Amino acid sequence: MYENLLANVPTDLWIGGKWRPASDKQRFDVIDPATERTIASVASASVEDAKAAIDAASDAMEGWAARKPRERGEILRKAFELIMRDQERLAKLITIENGKALSDSRGEVAYAAEFFRWFAEEGVRNIGQVGRAPASGAQIYVHHKPAGVAVLVTPWNFPAAMATRKIGPALAAGCPVVLKPASDTPLTMLALMPILEEAGVPAGVVNVIPSRRSGAVVDAMLHDPRTRVVSFTGSTEVGRKLLHGAADNVLKTAMELGGNAPFLVFEDADIDAAIEGAMIAKMRNMGEACTAANRFYVHESVHDVFANKLADKMKSLKMGNGLDDGVALGPLVNAEGRDKVIELVEDAVQKGAKILTGGKKPEGPGFFYPATVLTNVSDDAAMVREEIFGPVASIQTFKTEAEAIKRANDTEYGLVAYLYTKDIGRGMRVSEKLDFGMIGLNRGLVSDPAAPFGGTKQSGVGREGGHEGLMEFMETQYISLNW
Repeated sequence: MYENLLANVPTDLWIGGKWRPASDKQRFDVIDPATERTIASVASASVEDAKAAIDAASDAMEGWAARKPRERGEILRKAFELIMRDQERLAKLITIENGKALSDSRGEVAYAAEFFRWFAEEGVRNIGQVGRAPASGAQIYVHHKPAGVAVLVTPWNFPAAMATRKIGPALAAGCPVVLKPASDTPLTMLALMPILEEAGVPAGVVNVIPSRRSGAVVDAMLHDPRTRVVSFTGSTEVGRKLLHGAADNVLKTAMELGGNAPFLVFEDADIDAAIEGAMIAKMRNMGEACTAANRFYVHESVHDVFANKLADKMKSLKMGNGLDDGVALGPLVNAEGRDKVIELVEDAVQKGAKILTGGKKPEGPGFFYPATVLTNVSDDAAMVREEIFGPVASIQTFKTEAEAIKRANDTEYGLVAYLYTKDIGRGMRVSEKLDFGMIGLNRGLVSDPAAPFGGTKQSGVGREGGHEGLMEFMETQYISLNW
């Protein structure tokens, strides 16, 4: 049903503005998670290919960095327009390789494109400063220069947006990139390359090298002296390994890692608004998001009404192939991810949790798991400590504000937290006490290209989006002079 779409998607490596097979001709299969069918065979980059991609990026560095900021910005703006022109085609491709519902994929394409529009504008705001040193009297001239070749490593859950969130600021800053997309979902980024070429991105400025040999390929690039930046989105476990590798060359690092987001519902909350926010925070991309609400802490006085309303909403979601009309819940990305969700639910139930809806894997092909709500979840349940990364809401109760804050902060992660209350004073007070890089106050969605996305503790280093995202690809230079 989608053969024509896939027939036009490139499946080789994009290096130096040309398509090429892997140096040793190795390839790997891409699977449709809704049918478990093989939908494409993609070139699997080797270490030699990674070196070639760094060569191409390094060769393109001087010319791209020398472009006027407005010229780079106009190319990014054109890319935004072309992506939105092709929104439906790209959305269908995301759904086919990732599994998410088509409505969700359309939203991702729009979100992904917006990073190019935002950084088309932000790239011209690379503003430095001039001052005079109080003691020496010398003039202080500070400006920001492109940091150099950037290695980008992206996950499968948002195959378009997680890449454009890095490509956009890198190109705006004047840095060429080598992107290693997730091997579960390489097709979306490969399909984007002709669009960037049409927008005017010169050969070698963006290179894409899918690979099943991720560890060796990425490590080789991190140890190439021409690499100056590594930006990664993925698990904390892998992020730690990349940080170790980056240390050998003292690279600039931007790491957007795991999360364990609490969702607090106070006794004075607008429950209907909290339910709508919970559905966004929990069910965006079937819960396969580092920003997904993982632990619901609901005041004991409103627990029952909140839990029952959430269960009714979750139960109403139509599950099926994301390309089908009306489907809101597609499959998880692979069997490993689905089996992990099953394991976490079974563990919670064995420790006393009650299933209000869902909780049972359906029969038939595809990596499906139903929208599930659990109450009476114990503190020693694994899903309280680990990312669920699936359509499962884990609900517990609290009595006091202090208790809610303490339990919300009781995690090694610090990416995002959500809270609902009608008292804005309480909302701000609690927000400031939550040890998370982002807070959704009476909102179930925090991601925005204009805002600095990132976390504290084990959730990462650096920020993406906003002006901060541009600075991740810049080096600050200070010149001392007299005139």
